[in-house]
Amino acid sequence: MNNILCINTGGTFNKYYNPSNGLLEVDKTSRAIKSITKKWLCEIDIIDIIGKDSLEFDDIDRTLLLETIRSQPDLAKIIVIHGTDTMHLSAEVLAKASLPHTIVFTGAMVPFSIDPVEAAANFASAAGYISSLENPGVYIAMNGCFGNYKNIIKDRINNKFIYNIN
Repeated sequence: MNNILCINTGGTFNKYYNPSNGLLEVDKTSRAIKSITKKWLCEIDIIDIIGKDSLEFDDIDRTLLLETIRSQPDLAKIIVIHGTDTMHLSAEVLAKASLPHTIVFTGAMVPFSIDPVEAAANFASAAGYISSLENPGVYIAMNGCFGNYKNIIKDRINNKFIYNIN
């Protein structure tokens, strides 16, 4: 696990209820990821960037994600925690850059702070999946589906990720 870097960009995965204003806000300090990984008795390096809902992402945010990954050693294995609504757009930007890294996107439909099961399962799945990958590329691990970012899509009707068979 110590060869995996986690880049945390925000998204629902990281949201928590703020009693001061009554809103769900994105935590920018990786509390959810740290809570998950401390139970594994291992260390994982985490970089926090952007820290917002993916519906608010813009080209500047995607460029920051790309440059953050470019600054990592070649052949690094990187998990990106990302909001589910625009995960595919960020994945496409990274794929077009032809990076020498193995990158797996994951996230959650329900905040870890509200119900930790999905977020923890998706993160654990991403960690296991990336450990098994031998080739650089951009992948998604969500809701028990694993594969190239083009083949795993968000089914907005059923609120889950599915294999794209087209």
